[in-house]
Amino acid sequence: MRMAWAIGIDLGGTAVKIALIDRHTGIADHERHATRLDAGPEGVIEQIAALACASYHRGVDRFGPDSFAGIGLGAPGGVDSTRGILSYPPNLPGWTRYPLRDALRKALEQEILSLPALMVDNDANAAALGEAYFGAGQTFSDFMLVTLGTGVGGGIILNRALYRGSHGTAGEIGFMTIDYRGQSVHAGVRGTLEGLIGKEKIVTLAKERYREHPRKLWSPQHHGEDLSLLSPRTLEHAAHSGDAIAMSIWREVGSILGVGLAGVVALLDIRKFVIGGGISAAGDLVIVPALDRIRHSTLPSMHDDLEVISASLGNDAGVYGAAALCFESP
Repeated sequence: MRMAWAIGIDLGGTAVKIALIDRHTGIADHERHATRLDAGPEGVIEQIAALACASYHRGVDRFGPDSFAGIGLGAPGGVDSTRGILSYPPNLPGWTRYPLRDALRKALEQEILSLPALMVDNDANAAALGEAYFGAGQTFSDFMLVTLGTGVGGGIILNRALYRGSHGTAGEIGFMTIDYRGQSVHAGVRGTLEGLIGKEKIVTLAKERYREHPRKLWSPQHHGEDLSLLSPRTLEHAAHSGDAIAMSIWREVGSILGVGLAGVVALLDIRKFVIGGGISAAGDLVIVPALDRIRHSTLPSMHDDLEVISASLGNDAGVYGAAALCFESP
């Protein structure tokens, strides 16, 4: 029997998102709760287990127990999906080399006696699988999801399956060095993609440009002079309003992204890229220069079938993909 429903969990430093996912129709039930970080790893595991058990019983009432595929969880940081160990997750203090799967299984075993699968993986990998099953990557055999937000992450789909690499860290494009001579140092590494186009860097660049060209980028009559209000969203609005400096910042972001994607094209022969994360809301402001830079940075023979498109699942990609970890290959 092809298991028809699963529970997807997206664990973050701010929120735990959980959803019932029907294999054929998508989200059937969705919740978001503040992560109980102050309770430590064990407290968060108890929180997740309680939410998962409640979701499981709703799923049984709705779909029946026989078609239950299991529970999948996506988490930030390094995840050994074979052993279920979470290592050095950002924004989750005290979780260093934490036995995530075993701890969750123990917390669940009293309530869910028959658990077909309990899967854990990196959150970007889960998001990539979500887009492969239910989103913008459904028609692609091979593609890479790149998430642009506070950081820059990625997940690789090859032949319709997740590619994790030999140690589970494949797809960490944010730590690809783009400019080894540059001034930007992020996480101890010089010139990484994340250090160059992560949210903090974009905002810093915007503030520098505003100070150089006051009243050109920012609109004091609408927003005042408070530079703390600058954000990727306000830059997006400014660019769509025709502001030349805001547009130039997004072109720069897209071009730097394109350099990283060009390396993926050359190395893996991937020609399809799905761009997600909060900063991806800039859309063509980033995608057009990224695609242009890929073409300028690769051989003409590598240009066939190139596509860079926006993700379609938004903030739900993680729960979709976490559930899809329990399903058969898409």
